[in-house]
Amino acid sequence: MKSSDSFFNEIYGTYFRVVGFILEQAQKGELTTEKINRIVQEQAFGDSYLTIPKSLKDCEWPLLQSNMTTPLQHTPTMPLTILQRRWLKTLLSDKRMQLFDVDCTGLEDVEPLFSQEQFVYFDRYNDGDPYDDPQYKQHFRLLLQAINEKRRVEISFINNKNDNMRKRYLPMQIEYSAKDDKFRLKAVCGSSLHYVNVARIKECQLLETANAEICEQKAPERCKLTALLTDERNALERAMLHFSHLEKTTERLDEKHYKLHLTYDKSDAIEMVIRILSFGPLLQVQEPASFIELLRKRLQKQLALQADK
Repeated sequence: MKSSDSFFNEIYGTYFRVVGFILEQAQKGELTTEKINRIVQEQAFGDSYLTIPKSLKDCEWPLLQSNMTTPLQHTPTMPLTILQRRWLKTLLSDKRMQLFDVDCTGLEDVEPLFSQEQFVYFDRYNDGDPYDDPQYKQHFRLLLQAINEKRRVEISFINNKNDNMRKRYLPMQIEYSAKDDKFRLKAVCGSSLHYVNVARIKECQLLETANAEICEQKAPERCKLTALLTDERNALERAMLHFSHLEKTTERLDEKHYKLHLTYDKSDAIEMVIRILSFGPLLQVQEPASFIELLRKRLQKQLALQADK
């Protein structure tokens, strides 16, 4: 592999893994033509079916003999290079990654490729979650355990109105917002889908296992909006970055104007209002009327706050 290739090449990595598994079967004396075809169909890419079996059988790759054995004496392995190990150590040094209690065995003496201080983040808020806080880590891992074991939890937390709440939930997912640098729990309470910021949780207790039918994920209600963007001061580039996590289509109208169609979760409506307003007059929502009304109320609230100062 050339040095210009990516650290972990999906294509070459898959080829190596599949061929390695085939040769492992050959070493055990369990390989047949039908088994080669089945392994390639199940584990490789679609076009691999035309490449891998033929290359092995025709000895283009001198790894397999005509009697379905291999001259290899050792099981094929793909050890990580020093560069790959240093890159992994960099990722695992991230405080957010450490929340998942990832096993770093084998990387103890490896120097990270980059230090965390070398990463510069932009266009995100500065009040991210307290990843070093022991209580935060405990709550995060309890929620992960509840998701994996399909167990309910009882949570005490502070809601957006600063009220103390205590509810029972069935956790479904933990989501991360790159812009806010925060994790939030996506969970079911009764028949409704709720979101709770992990940093706002004060107590978390594991409860009983839920029924399998209840554990089926409830799809969040989806909303759409259409906005007219004027491409001044790099507005188009900023919008593509700003809404990169959303399903969207962009329609060019002329040299300066574009129509954006954005799809978002209904529970994120307030966040969408804030993000749209951050573009000022360069991004004007055309529909739906309900979202335009949310924008109007937000602006009226800001004006009222300024008048009180």
